Amino acid sequence: MNPDCIRHTAGSVLLFAALLAGALPAAAQQDATPDLRSIVAMETSDLVGVVGRYSADREALLRRWDVAYSSDRRERLRAFYEGWLQQLDGLDMEGLGLEGRIDHVLLRSELRYELELLEREGRLAAELQSLVPFISTIAALQEARRDLAPVDPREASVVLQDLADEVEHLRTALEASLDATEGEATVPSPIVALRAARAVGSLRRDLEDWYGHYAGYDPLFTWWAESPYLVVDSALAGYVVFVRERLVGVGSGGEEPIVGDPIGADAMRSDLEHEMIAYTPEELIAIGEREYAWCEAEMVRASRDMGFGDDWHAALEHVKTLHVAPGEQPDLVRDLAWEAVAFLQERDLLTIPPLAEEVWRLEMMSPEMQKVAPFFLGGEVIQVSFPTDGMAHEDKLMSMRANNVHFSRATVHHELIPGHHLQGFMTRRYNPHRRAFGTPFWGEGWALYWEMRLWDMGFPATAEDRMGMLFWRKHRAARIIFSLKFHLGEMTPDEAIDFLVDGVGHERASATAEVRRSFNGSYSPLYQAAYMIGGMQIRALHSELVESGQMTEREFHDAILQGGTMPIEMVRARLTGVAPSRDFVASWEFDESN
Repeated sequence: MNPDCIRHTAGSVLLFAALLAGALPAAAQQDATPDLRSIVAMETSDLVGVVGRYSADREALLRRWDVAYSSDRRERLRAFYEGWLQQLDGLDMEGLGLEGRIDHVLLRSELRYELELLEREGRLAAELQSLVPFISTIAALQEARRDLAPVDPREASVVLQDLADEVEHLRTALEASLDATEGEATVPSPIVALRAARAVGSLRRDLEDWYGHYAGYDPLFTWWAESPYLVVDSALAGYVVFVRERLVGVGSGGEEPIVGDPIGADAMRSDLEHEMIAYTPEELIAIGEREYAWCEAEMVRASRDMGFGDDWHAALEHVKTLHVAPGEQPDLVRDLAWEAVAFLQERDLLTIPPLAEEVWRLEMMSPEMQKVAPFFLGGEVIQVSFPTDGMAHEDKLMSMRANNVHFSRATVHHELIPGHHLQGFMTRRYNPHRRAFGTPFWGEGWALYWEMRLWDMGFPATAEDRMGMLFWRKHRAARIIFSLKFHLGEMTPDEAIDFLVDGVGHERASATAEVRRSFNGSYSPLYQAAYMIGGMQIRALHSELVESGQMTEREFHDAILQGGTMPIEMVRARLTGVAPSRDFVASWEFDESN
């Protein structure tokens, strides 16, 4: 089959998939023939199958080698990544098309970054040795089971008993060190202790999985191992509580202090290289500070228009009182979602498949979840924060204030359409292999870009609307500042909370939840900075390609969504048609102020 036939077939497949997915307007779904002439087949990457195979193999290995911090696991993964890197470097990159060359650069970057992460894990494992010296013991048990090696019940009982003794002796030694006079105590930092508590919790689950595989099925194993297993499981559970309370500082209510895990300047530079950001952390902080100042000036302007003079704090406080009554927030979110879609469609800004409009859903967020996510979370299901009857009265008031009408109007489109829901809908249908290269600079950057684009197009109809949008935009600028400074060791979590309260206007409970969410380990170190930085990258691309007349609004936005998730500099390569070289190094200076 020649290349033209391949492209024609790919175009037909895309059309058929679009019909099935509801990706064409209703009229086109009824009679697709007239639209055939306007459909241009997207170039298919030569490496779709290669990336898909890599993703599947990697996921399979991670399921097989499932003990965190295991040295054997690191060695197996290192061999896997190095083998793939060697094979990839042997490919004839010059013979690939644009999409294939982009995937080549993306996969090579991903492999090199995964190897760097293994090195970091090794360093962290070494730091954990004093608090969790039994990683290798539990890993050996689980990995022998994965190898289908026969188990010796009596020997297993000895290993379990020795492990229980080791945990108890370790705890006793740490208690003695904590009780030593000041100056003589030698205890790990809260950061290392928090890592240790999480590692022990994970190891306890691994041991439970190992034991459950044999117990009951092998009567001799159960006879020998049941009693020592219960002893060691209890010891591990108690050790986690001890580490959390005595070393991390968890209070009597179980609330974990915001410790965080700063990665340092070297690791941050490595992360930026992987994200293809040609700026230093210090330069990004400077960008964040400039955007923060712009937001504050605009807040003063909105405050004046609201009749509060230069006191933007007072104007913001007024906006916070403009919330709906209890029980009415779902209706508000629905209406705001429809309003945003209508605004986009009236201006022909991008394609919104009818099915994407049909399938999104709304769920209320649990009180427990609201402790770390005090605002909306989005995707196909938008999760809405608002007070529940079981909350303390003060918490109810803060939740309503934090989710007022104008704050909500500024974020519903971020979570649904054109934001995260539409992103997820499209990336499952176009270039889904590129989900292996997922990055918050594309994911959060796209949603933040629309906050900027809608601002530029006059979406905020009133001064109160402007204040709501500016609150969030200033919040994104603040995220750049506090998250990068934290990882550079220049700002503590408590200082970050104060910054959000005093400088942005957060409720203290919301600010605390935001900082806890940022530093609890579930987000990558650059995640919070990625919102505004990614948005600025896409905005710079819009200036380069749309404002210059090279692309229409719809063409530009559809091309980004259909290209799949990737660092924005690779989006630029796709849209400009400039294929990256084998030795590609990020160099794009997207900051339009320079």
